[in-house]
Amino acid sequence: MNVDPTRSDAEALATGRRSLLRPGDLHGQALRDALADHAEAWLAGRAAELGVVDGSGFALVAVGSLGRREMVGYSDLDLVLVHDDRHHDRLADVADGFWYPIWDAGIGLDHSVRSVPQAMKVAREDVTAALGLLDARFIAGDADLASLMTSSVRGLWRAEARMRLPDVIDSARARWDRTGEIAHRAEPDLKNGRGGLRDIQLLDALAFAQLTDGLGRFDPGRAESPLRTAYSDLLAVRTELHLVAGRARDQVRAQDADEIAAALDVGDRFDLARVISHAARTTSFAVDAGFRTAQNAVGRRGLSKLRRMPLRRPLDEGVVEHSGEVVLAKTATPSTDPGLVLRVASASARNRLPINGQALARLANYAPTIGEPWSAEDLSDLLVLLASGDDLVDAVEALDATGLWEKIIPEWPAIRDLPPRDAIHSWTVDRHLLEAVAYAGSLTTSVARPDLLLLGALLHDIGKGRGGDHSEVGADLVGPIADRLGLWPDDRRILVELVRHHLLLPTVITRRDVSAPETVAWVADRVGGDRVLVELLGALAEADSRATGPGVWNDWKATLVGGLVERVIDHLGGHVIPRPEPLAPEIVALAEAGGVQVNTARGDGPNMTAVTMIAPDSRGILSKMAAILALADLQAHSATVRTHAGSAVNTFVVMPTFGAPSDAVLLRQRLAAAVDGGVDVHAVLAKRTAERGAAARVGRAAVPGSRIAPSPRVRWLTADHPGQDLLELRSRDDAGLLARVTGALEHAGLDIAWATVATMGATAVDTFCLALPEQSDASRESVTKDVLAVC
Repeated sequence: MNVDPTRSDAEALATGRRSLLRPGDLHGQALRDALADHAEAWLAGRAAELGVVDGSGFALVAVGSLGRREMVGYSDLDLVLVHDDRHHDRLADVADGFWYPIWDAGIGLDHSVRSVPQAMKVAREDVTAALGLLDARFIAGDADLASLMTSSVRGLWRAEARMRLPDVIDSARARWDRTGEIAHRAEPDLKNGRGGLRDIQLLDALAFAQLTDGLGRFDPGRAESPLRTAYSDLLAVRTELHLVAGRARDQVRAQDADEIAAALDVGDRFDLARVISHAARTTSFAVDAGFRTAQNAVGRRGLSKLRRMPLRRPLDEGVVEHSGEVVLAKTATPSTDPGLVLRVASASARNRLPINGQALARLANYAPTIGEPWSAEDLSDLLVLLASGDDLVDAVEALDATGLWEKIIPEWPAIRDLPPRDAIHSWTVDRHLLEAVAYAGSLTTSVARPDLLLLGALLHDIGKGRGGDHSEVGADLVGPIADRLGLWPDDRRILVELVRHHLLLPTVITRRDVSAPETVAWVADRVGGDRVLVELLGALAEADSRATGPGVWNDWKATLVGGLVERVIDHLGGHVIPRPEPLAPEIVALAEAGGVQVNTARGDGPNMTAVTMIAPDSRGILSKMAAILALADLQAHSATVRTHAGSAVNTFVVMPTFGAPSDAVLLRQRLAAAVDGGVDVHAVLAKRTAERGAAARVGRAAVPGSRIAPSPRVRWLTADHPGQDLLELRSRDDAGLLARVTGALEHAGLDIAWATVATMGATAVDTFCLALPEQSDASRESVTKDVLAVC
């Protein structure tokens, strides 16, 4: 009987693979090596039968997983038959002699037949093909011919990678759009998803073209690079995925996860999800940094070397923008400046700029832990970061990838990459907390204590993954955290109770009649009669729900929670009415001396200064003082505004944006000039603000807006004295806000009897005591419009 040799070869190929994939025999690297060895041996034997030998003018080259020797259970064979363009009469027979047995064996095949010039043409025209050919490895036949093709393609890639970088980046982003982000998907695509195997292979290709110098410890060429561990973990999961699924598959399905986890000895499916998430986040961070490094390298080549170097725009003390990245100022010394990490991160989030990789490496290597308790400045920088909306996520991810975030929040590793235990949650626990903070950022003007809202959003699930009731565990953890952050005792208590009761209101609205007086009284008792706490619980319930997943927060839930909060506050006596603090005796003495005076004293933090400005009381004096401080690049963190003995007596606690604060003599000179009318400080401030805004936009692409920013809010309260009204403003803060708001009030002909100003991170909560010309809703509405127009 005649035996078809092609059929027997196919059976040998198929039988050999099946024997290697028998359950329980081989796993991991041993399996991948055995599969590659089997495929190579079969291909070499088949090549010999077909006369594809040294000097034959034919060569068989492997690319893809076989080229990298990363064959998993049901990997396709990716092969290129290279020919020297001399034996056209044999070309079809040789090609069919390889391809048909593989097809008959039921093995996936990606094949091509190329001469060296054809391979070069394809590599030049198709960036995906070019990247694939970089993995080419000789299997059988004419070794010199194979070497000529691989060296030619690689040389072409080195020469043209800079020119083709935009196509590479566009192709990667299009792939991410199709497959999504691995780190936070329930069923991630290990190969093609963002943060997957193909991304690390892409970084290798960029490194081969010398476009990613400067990635530091994330350089894919380093043996100790976290990318190597990430790649190994993802490849190990993919190997077991094929065995469990019994077919080629790159997406980890929920029903297969426990079996894969058991095979890898990593626990259960939740532990497996944590391994995958960590590897993907490491990869995603490295790819982002690699793309920026490559783009900067391309920009510095050729004629661009002759262009003027990009300007370094100051962003904060020790922090500047350079070439579209946040970098350290030349004078910055990380080893002696613990707060520098926070300023870098907050500058990155505020300005929507990535943090330079080398800057992160310097901080990771040299930045010490912030001393305990934190200074008011360090806490303020953290709050500014947390108030940045969606933009905080990339900044925190960058810190977390380099080990810096856990220096700020040492409790973070316990929840890092921790998967949720129920399907309603869209994110890992750590990412859920950041999403909750981002949503809370849009609610900061709805509460009296936006700083505690942001901290509560960041920490409300910090107790997860430790066993027990995560609310109670979290409350126990948050107390020491609050002490470390330097919170006042009462603020510490509120934050602890905010974490302890963060599920209180959502639970009550589903189990009780929220309109019943006994329900309102019960909730009031649970929160210890604290009106600030119940207001914070309402806002945190919204942020937490929105960050959980689609549809968790809706109009019905908003109405019930909001109504319950207002009923509890009314039950407790209504909102607190602000009152001015009495003037200190030394300030009274200065006011009675009269004239124009400026005195400074040390504030609570090393860079904070209390500036007391005194001048004859007149309409417009407060806005002039605020404008003078803004022109001196002094950010007002709090202020008390009073009058005494015919003088305006205003004390501002300020911190310089950069460098040292202006001295009292210079501030007094500017105040005197403003009082005399020789200088229009408002016009000067407006001009400088416009110039700085234009300079910041030069050369920068438009960026999408982050999640909805908090809307400014005005609330009218009843003052203690007849004929006076209290206007409470809650707004996102900036350097000139106080000057603009007070200017608007003064322009409306209003006298400001007293005021208290507080900036909590990035949110201003200011109260102004006003004497309105007429006590009417229309008058208040007109003032409200004027104030909101300048916020």
